[in-house]
Amino acid sequence: MPSDPLTAVLVFSLVILGAALQGAAGFGMGLIAAPPLMLIAPDLIPGPLIGAGIVLTGAVAYRDRASIDYSGLGYALVGRALGTVMAAVFLALASPRSFDLAFGLLVVLGVSLSAGGLRVRLSPRTISFAGFLSGLMGTVSSIGGPPMALLYQHSGAAKLRATLAGYFVLGVGFSLLALFSVGLFGWNELRLALILSPAMLLGFLLAKPLQSRLRETMIRPIVLGLSLVSAAWVIWRAL
Repeated sequence: MPSDPLTAVLVFSLVILGAALQGAAGFGMGLIAAPPLMLIAPDLIPGPLIGAGIVLTGAVAYRDRASIDYSGLGYALVGRALGTVMAAVFLALASPRSFDLAFGLLVVLGVSLSAGGLRVRLSPRTISFAGFLSGLMGTVSSIGGPPMALLYQHSGAAKLRATLAGYFVLGVGFSLLALFSVGLFGWNELRLALILSPAMLLGFLLAKPLQSRLRETMIRPIVLGLSLVSAAWVIWRAL
């Protein structure tokens, strides 16, 4: 964690804000928190942020468990496993510069998917592919929500939140195992994840009041714009 108090407060504020948005809308924690954290506290990406996210996704999945699309969850997790393996291979071979560049490009991809507004029909094939992309993106950049959110965006807010939360509770385990296998998640990363966990829980508690006031037309452009600016800075730095 950053030793500077102001930077530490900024880190926790970003995690709380991202967790509140994800708890209310179904996804967004990674898009809000990961790009700026990559700049100010890169040791928190990807392992600690992914690990701490279990607190948030577990709480959301339990709260909205009646709305989970269990039939699609299995296909998504199969895809997640394949995407996670590919991400682990990349992380094992990548240099720090390559990692920064891949991180920035995956954030841009996540923003593009979120802003694209495509309507994709739910089927075993599309759910598996979305799970694959989510596993690849989530393991490398901590931003795995956009592919799944794009797929379920027209299924209703409750089903979107619940299914993504259930998917992440199980899928994040794949990502942490992959990171552990390539030496990127150990005791230090676990300690950092535990330090971030209270911020995740606080964000979850703030999600309910935020949900009643959430105006997607106002929030999405801000979230996507800030993410894009942060990603552009990371890419520029890598180049």
